[in-house]
Amino acid sequence: MEAPPTPSGFQTDKPILSLLNIDLLVQVASNTFLHPLGAWMLPLSLRSLTFQYHHPPLWGSILYAALVTLYWLSQTLNRRLAYGASRPFDKTEEVLVVTGGASGLGLLIAQVYGMRGLSVAILDVNKPEVHVRNVQFYKCDVGNYEEVKTVSRRVIEELGQPTILINNAAVAHGKTILDLNATEIRSTFDSNVLSNFWTIKEFLPGMIEAKKGTIVTISSALSHIGPKQCADYSASKAAVRLLHEALTAEVAQYKDIKTLLVCPGQISTPLFDGVETPSNFFAPILEPVDVAKEIMVAIDSGIAGTLEFPLYARWIVVMQALPVSIQRFLRWISGCDEAMKTFRGRHPTNNVKGKN
Repeated sequence: MEAPPTPSGFQTDKPILSLLNIDLLVQVASNTFLHPLGAWMLPLSLRSLTFQYHHPPLWGSILYAALVTLYWLSQTLNRRLAYGASRPFDKTEEVLVVTGGASGLGLLIAQVYGMRGLSVAILDVNKPEVHVRNVQFYKCDVGNYEEVKTVSRRVIEELGQPTILINNAAVAHGKTILDLNATEIRSTFDSNVLSNFWTIKEFLPGMIEAKKGTIVTISSALSHIGPKQCADYSASKAAVRLLHEALTAEVAQYKDIKTLLVCPGQISTPLFDGVETPSNFFAPILEPVDVAKEIMVAIDSGIAGTLEFPLYARWIVVMQALPVSIQRFLRWISGCDEAMKTFRGRHPTNNVKGKN
């Protein structure tokens, strides 16, 4: 049995059961019996059936609903205490810069914001695959500080002071440490790490002066674990995750400058073309549109924080606290060290300064 046509008008050739995964089940639960509104439906229904408060089903369901509500409120309070109030977001006054936006996730975000009327600048060595209204392309090797300085001045002069920066540029070579050459290692850290420093240094002062801004750092679930053939990529993503942590501390004094860390699992973009997740149920491959939607909702809401998905991306850090023998068992059972064997990646000509 196949899945019904997708909203875009196309039909997937995947069996419908392949669309079932643990994240979908958790999402359904979070919006029903694990949500305060859903939890309170049961005691209200029982009360309407003339159950008395001393009856175990009624007081038990009330206790459950109260615990769910308390947990939900504590999560809301924790976010507010940790990241403060959200900043105002007015699309008519926002200017977006996205690195590595010529294709994949970066292009998708640029397209949507461009169609919504924001002024968008794409910084990439490759020209975007399509032209979109309000999206301006600036050819730039974001790993080269001199090029970033030159292009940043053009962006400010032509579009205005950027208020949203999405550091999305990334490359992945999919080779062992011994097979990686010096040029490939440098390109990984230039694109994945140093580009973040260069763009922040160029655009953050303007955000501070404007008293508003959002900086999005695209890291990865692999920043917590280094599988075979991912040494350079995992190390670079761990570096930008800690860069985000330091940046967040440094801008905490500015009320309306927000930082957002995104740590996704595998996304179905050309970056990791050919890699198949060992378990689609526990580690589903993410669609770019779903990742883009979560990022844009956070930006539009003016909030700071961390986005980690699928579900395993939120818990993978726990592995570091487990005994080494259990860590090795989990690596073996997950198949993470064998997943890169089928890696193809982008076309070699596009694998120098790429994008997610």
